[in-house]
Amino acid sequence: MDYTNIIHTIVDPFIEDKDAIMVREMPTKSDKDITLMIVANNADTARMIGKKGAIANALREVISVAGKINNKRIHIQFDSYDEEVEE
Repeated sequence: MDYTNIIHTIVDPFIEDKDAIMVREMPTKSDKDITLMIVANNADTARMIGKKGAIANALREVISVAGKINNKRIHIQFDSYDEEVEE
């Protein structure tokens, strides 16, 4: 199953910079686990997480249901491209 496509279908409508979002599968120790890293700029990462993590939790729930079809446990992590510049 293409979990990356599912994530893009869900988050692309409310992301400002659609070209900057990257979804990558990270290595795991178990064949049943899949970890997906979603990386975007700071503002878009904040939108994907939402207030009190509401959107992130909903996204994890949807992907979890999709993973259960293939007997997989899907984990989602968020990161940002932007780095703080110290002066």
